[in-house]
Amino acid sequence: MYFLTGWPRRLLCPLRSEEEPFHIQPSSQRFYFAVLSETQLSIWFSRPSVLIVSYIESAKAAAQFGFYQKTQWKPDDSMIAVATVKGYILLFDVVGGGDDKYLYEPVYPKGSARVRVTPGYKEEQCAPALSLEMKKPVDLEAPITSLQSLQEDLLVCTADGYLHVLHWDGQGSNGHKAICLTTIPFSLDLQSARGGPSLELEGVYIRCMEYCVTLDGYAVVLSDGRLGFITPLSNTITADQLQGVWAADVTDGTCVAVNNKYRLMAKRYGLLVYMIDTTTGSMQLSHKLELTPKHYPDIYNKTGPVKLICWSPDCSVVMVTWECGGLSLWSVFGAHLICTLGEDFAYRSDGTKKDPIKISSMCWGAEGYHLWVLPNKQERRRQEEQQEVEMGEPRQSFLQAGILQFHFIKSALTVNPCTSNQEQVLLHGEDRLYLTCGDPTQVHSTSDSHAHSHLHTRDSSPLHHPPNPDSSLSQGLSTLLGHKHWHVVQIHSTYLESNWPIRFAAIDTAGQCMAVAGRRGFAHYSLFTRKWKLFGNITQEQNMTVTGGLAWWNDFVVVACYNFIDQQEQLRLYQRSSNLDNAFASVTKLHSDTLLLNVFRDMVILFRADCSICLYSLERRNDSPNPSANVELLQEVSMSRYIPHPALVVSVTLTSVRTETGITLKAPQQACMAESIMLNLAGQLIMLQRDRSGPQVREKETPANNKKLLPFCPPVVLAQCVENVWTTCRSNRKKRHLLEALWLSCGEAGMKVWLPLFPRDHRKPHSFLSRRIMLPFHINIYPLAVLFEDALVLGATNETVLYDGLQGSSEPLEAVFPFCTVERTSQIYLHHILRQLLVRNLGEQALMLAQSCASLPYFPHVMELMVHVVLEEEATSREPIPDPLLPTVAKFITEFPLFLQTIVHCARKTEYALWNYLFAAVGNPKDLFEECLMAQDLDTAASYLIILQNMEVPAVSRQHATLLFNTALEQGKWDLCRHMIRFLKAIGSGEMDTPPPTPTTQEPSSTGGFEFFRNRSISLSQSADSITTGKFSLQKTYSMPTGPSAKGRDVECAENMYIDMMLWRHARHLLEQVRLRDLGCFSAQLGFELIGWLCRERNRVARVDDFVSALKRLHKDFLWPFPVIPVGSLNSPLKNGRCRTVLSTRLLKSQSADSLLNSDMDTALPPTNPTNHTWLDGLGQSAKEMDTASSAHSNQHSPQTHDAFLSLLTNKVEEYSIGSATDLTETSSVVDGDWTMVDENSSTLSLSQAELEHISMELANKGPHKSQVQLRYLLHVFMEAGCLEWCVVIGLILRDANVIKQVIGFLDSPEVPQETVQSVRNGLLAVDTWASTDCLGYKPFLNLIQPQLQQLMESASEQVQPEAFQPTSQSSKLGGSEGLGGAVVPRPEDNRGVAAPLGLALPSLEPAGGFSRPPSEDCAPEQKEEQGEDEGTYDCTLS
Repeated sequence: MYFLTGWPRRLLCPLRSEEEPFHIQPSSQRFYFAVLSETQLSIWFSRPSVLIVSYIESAKAAAQFGFYQKTQWKPDDSMIAVATVKGYILLFDVVGGGDDKYLYEPVYPKGSARVRVTPGYKEEQCAPALSLEMKKPVDLEAPITSLQSLQEDLLVCTADGYLHVLHWDGQGSNGHKAICLTTIPFSLDLQSARGGPSLELEGVYIRCMEYCVTLDGYAVVLSDGRLGFITPLSNTITADQLQGVWAADVTDGTCVAVNNKYRLMAKRYGLLVYMIDTTTGSMQLSHKLELTPKHYPDIYNKTGPVKLICWSPDCSVVMVTWECGGLSLWSVFGAHLICTLGEDFAYRSDGTKKDPIKISSMCWGAEGYHLWVLPNKQERRRQEEQQEVEMGEPRQSFLQAGILQFHFIKSALTVNPCTSNQEQVLLHGEDRLYLTCGDPTQVHSTSDSHAHSHLHTRDSSPLHHPPNPDSSLSQGLSTLLGHKHWHVVQIHSTYLESNWPIRFAAIDTAGQCMAVAGRRGFAHYSLFTRKWKLFGNITQEQNMTVTGGLAWWNDFVVVACYNFIDQQEQLRLYQRSSNLDNAFASVTKLHSDTLLLNVFRDMVILFRADCSICLYSLERRNDSPNPSANVELLQEVSMSRYIPHPALVVSVTLTSVRTETGITLKAPQQACMAESIMLNLAGQLIMLQRDRSGPQVREKETPANNKKLLPFCPPVVLAQCVENVWTTCRSNRKKRHLLEALWLSCGEAGMKVWLPLFPRDHRKPHSFLSRRIMLPFHINIYPLAVLFEDALVLGATNETVLYDGLQGSSEPLEAVFPFCTVERTSQIYLHHILRQLLVRNLGEQALMLAQSCASLPYFPHVMELMVHVVLEEEATSREPIPDPLLPTVAKFITEFPLFLQTIVHCARKTEYALWNYLFAAVGNPKDLFEECLMAQDLDTAASYLIILQNMEVPAVSRQHATLLFNTALEQGKWDLCRHMIRFLKAIGSGEMDTPPPTPTTQEPSSTGGFEFFRNRSISLSQSADSITTGKFSLQKTYSMPTGPSAKGRDVECAENMYIDMMLWRHARHLLEQVRLRDLGCFSAQLGFELIGWLCRERNRVARVDDFVSALKRLHKDFLWPFPVIPVGSLNSPLKNGRCRTVLSTRLLKSQSADSLLNSDMDTALPPTNPTNHTWLDGLGQSAKEMDTASSAHSNQHSPQTHDAFLSLLTNKVEEYSIGSATDLTETSSVVDGDWTMVDENSSTLSLSQAELEHISMELANKGPHKSQVQLRYLLHVFMEAGCLEWCVVIGLILRDANVIKQVIGFLDSPEVPQETVQSVRNGLLAVDTWASTDCLGYKPFLNLIQPQLQQLMESASEQVQPEAFQPTSQSSKLGGSEGLGGAVVPRPEDNRGVAAPLGLALPSLEPAGGFSRPPSEDCAPEQKEEQGEDEGTYDCTLS
């Protein structure tokens, strides 16, 4: 509503004097301020804030009258009354300056438009020269306690219990009359009023008094602390015509202030706000304004009694100060906005406490943009004395008096509550606008849109740009929510000079156009053009004043104004795009003064001073060159029976809200019609509905021009204490609850929503179910706008920035007060509404509402908040709750897919003590964990594991952790796997509460293995070596005992063993399923020591049973295309035909990159685009050359252009022709072609079609570069581990003859078992057979390695023995994957490693006659019972 901004400004009085000012009083328009010191009366001007005149009493007169005490202005600013200590009233005439009319004059540059206008142009911008003339004093012969100004009279209360009525002119016999307080009858209400004097009022006088216009009475505080309200029963004030009412049970009143708009009185020690009951006339307590001990502990000892209360000029906020100092600001119904008793106002940045500023007098400036404050005398004296001590020289005894001026910005809703202002947040300061909309990309570029650039340029402060704590641009739902910055628009200085202060501001619904109205005329601004539009003719601007406010309708500004020339009220519409001129305006004459204006769709609603409401229709006319609007009166509604005073109406709104929404109004177009009027009458929300009880006329039967609007029913009160109302005319079938609701802001009571209730699925509604329901809910911000579809409230809040520039006891203002900024805030409210509906057993409505909002990005957060709030309230309640809500909330959340996440996130954000209560309502965490596993939601399952670890014994959490670990391994969730390893270790080592940090030696594992493919410039052989060493050292850290005691060492050793067993089992499972790529990822990501494991498994699981299916699986996993050869290079016509058929059926797919990418892959890594490298560059090279070649091309990630291919082939021409041992030599003629000719002119291409096809085939025969590097790495690993069969398979897919030569060379070694030799031989034979029939592309390579094959056949035939074949058949049986022979993808029953969900016990498997395992690999005894059924016929030796 109101927000403090910047630092306060200190105004120094130019006249030095020993006296301190102690009282300030504004004139009725607040343009002049009277400031009193003991013998001096000064008048200050508001803008510029300067001293105009000072009247100094002579010593003789001061001795006669006594010091000055209080002052009051006559309502027309022509006189000032001053009360003195000795009971005199001094009256002063305020006289204009005669010839020197102005003290200060603006100086304009030559040729400025403002110089050539009307002669009186200066008076608006200059401080006028005034003088003060004292008239005859009036002696009341008793000390004066209070002054109150009326239109013609001045009321003076004296300490002898009298009430004096003085005429301002002081002339005639009725110039002075006195009424004794004891003659006024007082009672608790007007009904039980009795006549006669009140004897109990003997010796009592009125301490403080204020007049209330809208109640036509006087609020008083008596000297004994009682509160009362005195009403004159007739127009004149005489003793027998006054009647008093007490406020019950109040005896400690100190002061009183009246709010005319809301008819409230705020008084006394603890700040009570009273209203007058209209039926009985008694004083009713409306609400209390108090600082909560939650935010301000021990507050009552710090503040003392209330000293001053000031309502703002628009009556929407109240400022309070206490005897012990400090300022606090509340909205009219008690929403707390600012307090200077805590946080940065009360403490310095080093934590030391500041003294709160004590205030002797304060008042609001024009339109509430400033608060003028006079600090206490003693405080200033003390500061000055300290300065003297520090400076070491006595200063002259004259001090410069200081006035503090606090700056405020306020919401546009306070004075102009039109509908378009409600959908955007618009704040206005005295010379700028703050809006939340605008293009977020331009926020950083505009110089004045810093969230903290509220400093006015005239502040000579040392800190012009404080650090901005939140300059990051976070894109939200929309630009309304998109970032924390304000879009700041400076109001045009030319308009401000002559029309300050700004009284109304409006923004259009799109948030792109603003309009402001000051004293005269108005101006508007567009964010599109970044320009202001002012009246071209200044006389037109000065001849109108906006009275009822502004609003936007499409691209027209709608203005309710008074025309000074015609002296009448008018409704005008100005088009945004045309010039601002009356020639382009459409003008409608009005019969009475307009107080409020609002727009609904194509209608304007006006509230007028005669308490009537007028509805006008608006229609755009495009017949003339400039578009104009047609305005027609539709309906008039008189409200004088219900409204006691027109000034009490705060806002008037047309809405489409009806009490029986959705039942009588089936047609959607009717639902958006103007169905009701909402009137905020002094905080009471009154609704007038259209009366549909009579006979209804069908739409079609009435011609459009004479459609008569339905009358309105009598008003109904919907709510009390309402500050703002939000409603929208948009409709959305999916979010009907939110869009057809009515939102209310109710001060300290928070917000209320009047929600429509819809029958579900068009069922007949229950007769007992009401059509709407009012739900209250609390929010932590002051609401300024409601985003209906997004279920958000937008607001603003004051933030402070400390500045400790100058140390020392004489602190400048900048150090006493923090720099204040205004931050944008928002809050979700959906969980409050859902909870309220569930409390009222309206679960079906809550479900419909929640489902309509389930797509919102913060919907999971809404659910969490709802569980969290209910849990905190119920679990921490001291009394038993008869009907707990948590089970209902839990049941409600299960309707949504995010149930499991919501519960676990909420549990992890609440303390452990509440978990039992939570899980008693939502279910056992073990069951929820298993649900997560079934739903494959592993991250959520991991969160439940932490819950289980705290709530269950270690064995249970280990069991569940193992389940999760196995599933994560299977799905390749490596981060989760790493966490699980750490978690399992923490359980084992007994550190139940704090899992240990990841061991430092594990660091290489995260970058090891496959990671180095990302920077491929390093040599493969080097990196592989370094990685293996890293892994060996890691294995040692896993298994080495490092515990404080022997028992701890044993536990940790067993834990590491347990984890290693699971890792080994997973590696075995991957290898059995020929998932080499997954095995590589697994090893690299988890730091699994692959080479050492493969060494142990060399003759068991690391065997290849079926070379052909393994080769096919590698082609698929690594996106490696099957080799094809061009038709032209085949000699045999039979082969030729065979090749064609094969290509057409199944191999053609592998040539195109697209089909490769889309092929169904069983791999965790994302497929990468295959880059086309010819495999020719690998032929005839040693491994070292291969390394350098692959690193040379590592940076060519994208497919190369045609030129690059050709140059690549020419470079490799020698190796190409030498390395081709068979029919490939036919293509050497291609290489000898004249490439320059091809490049220059493609028409003279000398290549045959077959040759070109061959080249393209060769390029297509190579897989992605990344796959090539990965295969090379795996080849290196298998070679190190001595798994020769796998080396052969990888050598085949890479078509690297050197690898095959090397392996066949190794086979002669005596260490190689005979079955391996046999397996390699049989495998190569099987591949040859398969290549001959199904994949002819492999034939050239097989022909190339023919000599090695021949050598292998010979050596094998020499040594062949019958029993050598048995292990092979046995191992094929043990493989457990029968499907490998034919299918590329294994069948589901082959994945038996995963099939047993609780396969926690890992048997130690020893094949007969295999390597013996190291002792550390023995299993725990409890693992005896369960053996994985996939282990085949292995023998199990258990220790």
